Parts: sequence; C-alpha cells; structure tokens
Amino acid sequence: MLTILPVPILKDNYVWLGHDGAQAFVVDPGDAEPVEAALAALGLNLATILLTHHHADHTGGVATLAERWACPVYGPDSIALVTRPLHDGDALVLDDFGLRFTILAVPGHTLDHIAYFADGILFCGDTLFACGCGRLFEGTAEQMQASLARLAGLPDDTRVYCTHEYTLSNQRFALAVEPDNAALAAREAADAATRLRGAPTLPSTIALERATNPFLRWAQPTVAAAAAKHGATNGSPAQVFGAIRRWKDIFV
Repeated sequence: MLTILPVPILKDNYVWLGHDGAQAFVVDPGDAEPVEAALAALGLNLATILLTHHHADHTGGVATLAERWACPVYGPDSIALVTRPLHDGDALVLDDFGLRFTILAVPGHTLDHIAYFADGILFCGDTLFACGCGRLFEGTAEQMQASLARLAGLPDDTRVYCTHEYTLSNQRFALAVEPDNAALAAREAADAATRLRGAPTLPSTIALERATNPFLRWAQPTVAAAAAKHGATNGSPAQVFGAIRRWKDIFV
C-alpha cells in the first residue's frame, strides 16, 4: 500500500514522500534535514529521489540525501546531480512502489521542467499549483499554456501534488478573475478552514483545478473578458493565459 505524505520545508515548500512502510521516494527535496527527520520518524529507507526542475528550493537537499542513502536521482539532464536523466515520453518504473510514471515535458516555469504522471498521481513541481501556476522565469506564455493544457487533459481523478502551499493567495487572485465562480468560492472557504486547522490544502485534483483555476480556464468567457481588460489582444488560449499570468505577477 503506497502512502504519500507532505514534508514541509523552507517557507512554504512541500517535499512529497511516498513509502510502502519500508522503502521511500522523495520528490524535490529542497532541504535534507526535514526529509531525514521524516524518514527516521517513520523508520524508512530512502530508495529514490525524483526532481522536476533545477531551482534550489527543489534540489538543495539532493547532494546530502544521495550521498547518505546511495540512491539514484531521476530528473532533467540539465541538473548535474541527476544520475538517471529523464525526457518527455520516458517511462519510469519504480517496482518497489508499484508505480509506472510517464514523464511529461512541461516547460514554462523553467525550460527543463518535467512532471511525473502515474495512474491517479501527478507530481508537477511548480508548473501547476492549486488555483494557480508557476511564474514564467524561463519559458514563454505559449509554452506554459501548452504545458498546462497537457496537464488539464489528464483524468479528472488525478491527484495533483504540487510543491508550494500557495493555495489561499492563489484563490484571492482567482476570485478577482472570476468573482461569480461558485465552485471557486466554495473551495476557498473549505481551504481556508483547512489551513486554520494547520493541514495542507494539497493534493488537489485535475477536475477541481479545471473548475476553479483561472490558468486552466482560458476558454471560459468570464476569464477571457478579464484577460481582455489586462492586455489580451485576442481570445486565443495563449493570449488569455498570458494576460492573466501578467496580471497575477503584479496582483497584491
């Protein structure tokens, strides 16, 4: 039985830790110490490290963990610490956990960004957030919109394991884009209560993101109208997405 747990690190990152009661894998370990503490508390051995992109808050603990556990590091070949490079369309089988991931190239936040998709599971790093998406540090709006469209096409029940607890701030912006979205309002209320309990708002699901995340809703007239007020010159998906993303960059 696979269990997936969040390990909070840094200010608002999550390292996702999957385990079967004995062996574990971690996704984007930006800090080694909290991961080591979680492994020790659960009595686990670290078997595998998965990386989505090169930013330090996702890779900062890799060297320490890989040396301590002598485990393989999977990820984009742009990261020097990766020992098993992955590319779009590759299959990654983790037999210990009964997982077969398909690797999806999702450039936009960074050019090297990949996501890991298995039946019902998506580790998407900083590409897709709960009610949000990553900033365009290296890629274009066209690239990011295409990457998000790829993720939005996954099955409804796919659980979305992104790597930051940005949900409530993202929802404030999403409500500015779509103030009359009843599903979004209900989600914001539920997630606010969740955070008051000190619990994570993640994982989300693809179905929930399609219903509430403005960065996946470029085809909705309400979102397109908001984008037109913020610089979209036409109603194409890339124009709508790009205008909403630029608005988010300056939203306070």
